[in-house]
Amino acid sequence: MPKVLLIEDEASIRAVLKDILKDQKELKLEVDEARDGAEALAKLESEEYDVAFCDVKMPKIDGMEVLQRTKEKGIGTTFIMISAHGTTELAVDATKMGAYDFLQKPPDLNRLLITLRNALDKNILVKETKTLKRKVSSKYEMVGESPAMLEIRTMIDKVAPTEARVLITGPNGSGKELVARQLHEKSSRANGPFVEVNCAAIPSELIESELFGHEKGSFTSAIKQRIGKFEQAENGTLFLDEIGDMSLSAQAKVLRALQENKITRVGGERDITVNPRVLAATNKDLKKEIADGRFREDLYHRLAVIVIKVPALRERKTDIALLVEKFLGVVAEDHGTKKKEIDRKALEALEAYTWGGNIRELRNVVERLVIMSEKTIREDEVKKYL
Repeated sequence: MPKVLLIEDEASIRAVLKDILKDQKELKLEVDEARDGAEALAKLESEEYDVAFCDVKMPKIDGMEVLQRTKEKGIGTTFIMISAHGTTELAVDATKMGAYDFLQKPPDLNRLLITLRNALDKNILVKETKTLKRKVSSKYEMVGESPAMLEIRTMIDKVAPTEARVLITGPNGSGKELVARQLHEKSSRANGPFVEVNCAAIPSELIESELFGHEKGSFTSAIKQRIGKFEQAENGTLFLDEIGDMSLSAQAKVLRALQENKITRVGGERDITVNPRVLAATNKDLKKEIADGRFREDLYHRLAVIVIKVPALRERKTDIALLVEKFLGVVAEDHGTKKKEIDRKALEALEAYTWGGNIRELRNVVERLVIMSEKTIREDEVKKYL
């Protein structure tokens, strides 16, 4: 049930507004009142309100100060300001301070109700977005208490707030993307985009267009202009996964982008300034690739300011129990089923396995076991479906 707070010093106006809101049966509103700014602040600090209708001119503390203090305290109530002496300047000031809308006294009934409904809809969208962000954060959560994982977390905490480029190494399926995500989430760029490019999955003839974009007509299939990943990641993070598979020609252009913070679209002539933070990952030994002439040494040194090595799962077997517990919950949520249990012998069988496919393989096996087993996953089922 949405809660609305009426902040108004005139009792007659409060009564009229309350009657209007109570008449909106379909909204099922719970309406509370505050006679002045001081009372309003006390209520806003002690209870949660979805929307507040707030008069601007009031004794003790005026509406603009109530709005300002509320925002400073991080209270999420949506404010709709009301004034008999409204001006464009006042409305602009209120909006800059975080008000959702500004209404003139006496407010037009239709305008008031439309504004209220829009504010409530906005709140729903904000809550859904926050829930989605929590789910995304949970999806990319790093699980494990082994010494190797604790060291990685320590490195992330130190490096994330900086602008340093990071090279993440480790075998396929070991969780390199999770490290990149954590570096992004804990950085000052967390509100910017996280743009991922799998360099191994893009044909060499298309990788430059993917990274730097292209102009219309620059090649046969270029029927319109395309913005590349470097531009898409502006003020965010660009994650170059499997960079060891990138062609030498593309490597040269990436090097220039890192040196000069400039790119040129395929078929274009104009330099474009870009400013993403670049993280890279590889399952290859890049020093060996350099020795064999397949990777540029100058690019390696640009990328490997900090190197984070992600171990294979067989090197951190003490984390398997925690990972299994997480995946049992994730799979149950994905399939809309009750979370299944796993007995000790079954878990020991998983811990004894070599896990050539690392965490990715473990996740797939857990999903298979959840689907194929009964309420509790047993040792014989593990051996059958591994």
